[in-house]
Amino acid sequence: MTRPIDSSSLADLVARLVEAAKDAGADASDAVAIRSRSTSVSVRLGKVEGTEASESDDVSLRVFVGQRSASVSANAASDAAALAERAVAMAKASPEDPHQRLADEALLARDIRDLDLFDATEIPADRLREDALAMEDAALAVEGVTNSSGAGASAGMGGMVLATSHGFLGQYMASRFSRSVSVIAGEGTGMERDYEYSSRLHFADLDPVAAIGRKAGGRVVKRLGARKAKTGPVTVVFDPRVARGIAGHLAGAINGASVARKTSFLRDMMGRQVASSAITVTDDPLKPRGQSSRPFDGEGVEGAALTMVDKGVLNHWFLSTSAAGELGLVTNGRGVRASSSVSPSSTNLAIEPSSQTPQELLASLKSGFYVTEVFGQGVNMVTGEYSRGASGFWIDNGELAWAVAEVTIAANLKDMFLNMVPASDLDRNFGTAAPTLLIEGMTLAGE
Repeated sequence: MTRPIDSSSLADLVARLVEAAKDAGADASDAVAIRSRSTSVSVRLGKVEGTEASESDDVSLRVFVGQRSASVSANAASDAAALAERAVAMAKASPEDPHQRLADEALLARDIRDLDLFDATEIPADRLREDALAMEDAALAVEGVTNSSGAGASAGMGGMVLATSHGFLGQYMASRFSRSVSVIAGEGTGMERDYEYSSRLHFADLDPVAAIGRKAGGRVVKRLGARKAKTGPVTVVFDPRVARGIAGHLAGAINGASVARKTSFLRDMMGRQVASSAITVTDDPLKPRGQSSRPFDGEGVEGAALTMVDKGVLNHWFLSTSAAGELGLVTNGRGVRASSSVSPSSTNLAIEPSSQTPQELLASLKSGFYVTEVFGQGVNMVTGEYSRGASGFWIDNGELAWAVAEVTIAANLKDMFLNMVPASDLDRNFGTAAPTLLIEGMTLAGE
């Protein structure tokens, strides 16, 4: 499924689109082709529930006429001249926007780096099925597991080819392999569900199927007998898989587009303390084999590794060309192509670890709440208000004592960041990564 695919035809297509846009009267333009291929198999209770295969080649053209712009999307078989004429006509009828433009030529990537993002290993559907069944078997073999919500395995690839009217032509491709399983323990109203998964760019880097299954089974059994905790102030310790969501909220708050729209609670905080001095946040688009790595962004700019937050002090926004223009700044190569538009986003973002182990963090607490799952949409990125349903374990004298469910935790993200302490267990195999995080001063609503 992940065998290399000749993308020379897509390179020819985007070059033709740029040339057609010029002929149609555009002052500048860029064109992108996105190629994707995937195969997946899902199973439940020893039987195959679904096998899916998909592939697509999609193109988009963005044109600029003076300070007006427009974008159109189509499939790879579309007529370049007709697409360009439609885009230029739309641009001429659009309102002016001085911030919509191509990235400056001087910022474009000149040597496209090989970041080892593509693994050509072909994984047949039979192997995906076997892996999914083996994961489920390993999870069901854990004592206390009573049912399965299903398991799945997938293999795929995606690639991008970008051409601009000032001469840039670049392309890259990345593969993706994943395994996941979800199981149930208990009966009736005492049932609990949990999961485990692994996702990597290279097949050999995936966690073993048996280990994934055993971990999912072990997680769910520990949740049996969950009950509510008492309402009141609490110190919360976020498990890494939940802490990654906290890191994502921070990334959203320092997104240049949100800052320009004044929809971020950190919009006035550049150069100021936004987190505790224990917190440093990095972002690196050029990390070899990184889950969110790319040799250039959606506008052809090669982004450099940045320390977004240094010992709690905010240093940078995530910027595309348009977001940077609105803020009077220069793009830092974080533009992401979403269909025919470009907006800023993080790449390989990480809350950097400390030297303190998770066990040491827990041992420092007489009581607290160790959160393994959150749910609900109670995060307001304009004000920073945070309120989520949560489950996990009560901490008693530094140990995980009993399972907790059906409670809510709340605070303001501004205060959470300022009271955050990281542990040492950072796993960088995620596009947004974080270690175990301890946050004081939250409120728990329970019984």
